[in-house]
Amino acid sequence: MPTRESGEMYLETIYVLSKKEDKVRKIDVSKYMGFAKPSVTRGISLLEEKQLVEVDDGGNIILTKEGEKQAKSIYERHTVLTKMLVSLGVDAKTAAEDACRIEHYISDTTFNAIKKHMRDYM
Repeated sequence: MPTRESGEMYLETIYVLSKKEDKVRKIDVSKYMGFAKPSVTRGISLLEEKQLVEVDDGGNIILTKEGEKQAKSIYERHTVLTKMLVSLGVDAKTAAEDACRIEHYISDTTFNAIKKHMRDYM
């Protein structure tokens, strides 16, 4: 079973790809994440079991309502944390990489405080 972090990474990836392309397939997720296709197949299957995604007859991955809600939340964490780190002087590449790690572990309380601070003072 994938960790919470890997499941969230899959959801975020599907969300990001769906904003760029009309259709998202396992091969697209595999290329974007740099994971082997069998690993992606397994990860997507687990998301299907949790009813966060559906895979249609054409192999297209579609976020369910709950899957999209979670994916948007994860993506928001990533973008806000990246902006915060860049505002502190971290280069964009490092900021994005670090935000990706932090986004999966930060509490809602701390994230909401950061978001409020960014909104009020940045």
